[in-house]
Amino acid sequence: MRDVSHTPALHRRSFLKYTGALGAAAALSSSLAACSSGPESTNDTGGGGGGGGKDATLTAVIGYGNDGSWDPTQTASAFCMAANNHIYEGLLDTDPISREPYAALATEVPSDLGGTSWKFTLRAGATFHDGKPVTADDVVFVFDRILDPKTQTLAKGFFASWLKEVRKIDARNVELVLKFPFPEGISRLTLAKIMPKHVFSRPGAWDDAIKGKAIGSGPYRQTAHHPKSNTTFEAFAAYNGPRKPAFKKMNWLTIVDAAPRVAKISGASAGAQIADNIPYANIEQLKKGGMDVQGGAGMNNLFLMFNTKHKPFDDVRVRQALHYAIDTGKMVEVALKGHGKPSQSFLNEANPSYRPAKTVYGYDPEKARALLKEAGVKGLRIEILAVNVSWIVDCLPTIKASWDAIGVETTLAPQETTAVFTKMDQKQDYQVVAAASNPNQFGLDADLIMHYNYGPENLWMGYARWAGDPVAKKLFSDMDRATREPDADKKKTMIQDYIDVVAEQAVLYPVVHNELMTAWNAKRLTGIRAQPYPGVNLLQAKWV
Repeated sequence: MRDVSHTPALHRRSFLKYTGALGAAAALSSSLAACSSGPESTNDTGGGGGGGGKDATLTAVIGYGNDGSWDPTQTASAFCMAANNHIYEGLLDTDPISREPYAALATEVPSDLGGTSWKFTLRAGATFHDGKPVTADDVVFVFDRILDPKTQTLAKGFFASWLKEVRKIDARNVELVLKFPFPEGISRLTLAKIMPKHVFSRPGAWDDAIKGKAIGSGPYRQTAHHPKSNTTFEAFAAYNGPRKPAFKKMNWLTIVDAAPRVAKISGASAGAQIADNIPYANIEQLKKGGMDVQGGAGMNNLFLMFNTKHKPFDDVRVRQALHYAIDTGKMVEVALKGHGKPSQSFLNEANPSYRPAKTVYGYDPEKARALLKEAGVKGLRIEILAVNVSWIVDCLPTIKASWDAIGVETTLAPQETTAVFTKMDQKQDYQVVAAASNPNQFGLDADLIMHYNYGPENLWMGYARWAGDPVAKKLFSDMDRATREPDADKKKTMIQDYIDVVAEQAVLYPVVHNELMTAWNAKRLTGIRAQPYPGVNLLQAKWV
């Protein structure tokens, strides 16, 4: 991911702060001129949890804000990414659970992924929601934006290292030209949603996209967008792609606070049929009420990020000591109610590239004390700057108790995610940040996940102020070599080796990986699968 420190704050913050990537709601409030504004309400639009037939409105509750960036080339917002998966299509899209690619706007997945040229034919009759046909010009338009060296987007970090250019062959055919063979890139094509050139090439259109204007070729079209309240959709009658819309209308409510979110799907008068981000403490209550509650274990994690320009956190021994000191077993038991595991690597255990790192931070307060003594550190006082996501807040007391126990006087300072990362953007001083992240929103491949977090021009490394360190420079070089390695087994080993360095350095590193819970009314809905990342995917769901 490239340095976005010189992009407007809205663009920059939309990467991270309104997000499932950081798991918090947005604080930005902007009206959307291109869509109706409407009341700030979380009332559903009919067809709640109980009655209603096949024509009822599906009501979903999303535990993240809908007022982050909706621009598919640069959003990391949980709500907006999930919604965009229903509104837009890539040339290829991926299954939300297996992440296997399937033909979306393109007619087929290329059979030969070992070369440097992939050719795609667009689906005959594909149209955008405004009735205009999807053409090769639209495909080139989107990829030109992503690859433009003068335009900083989040998507650039997923494509620029391996994709040279996208060429128009004719109205329905395009060619992707790669810099070197990169089979992993095929599943990343879902991150390049094809947008209408005739709409988004207009002056100011990208700002409109950020605010919520969404016109795609997918099975659902956006009908209204009310920031901080709800977004509505209806089935796109002209859609002729592979995953047909099963619901005539959908209403997605944004309810960030846990209690009202749970209440909305509880009881006989429930106003919604499905909700994500279910608190662990409410699982049994919802099950007893007849809801199906299932979890998805993936990359979702609580991480610590140290300011390496603030002594003594420039000393790797101090960073390691603070990780060793945390009673992660207690954290999993008390805060996560058993729905998580202490981190054994940067990657979670289900990742195809996972192996335990050479440095695993098992609970070892004596080792923590010894490392602090070796580093010459005593009387350390730390304020943990933390996001106020509910499950993160639940984990913070364990960190404080653990650090207090080794003689590190610890103060907790949870606050709105926007406030935390505004301080980062403004380069204010800090010691340690505790927040949530889930790169699985973008895919499973380890190269993507690691480059999302680490890199010489990476936003996170700018926050940690570590990119200039000699160890960091060698790490980034090793990461780039792994990206270019053609042999899959060698590449996997190279990635695992540099993850060992990431673990040892502990600049930005997960403490626990946890399970995300989704609840739904199985008497009304079928085809639901719990995702291991925020949001919901209803492209294979339908009424019972």
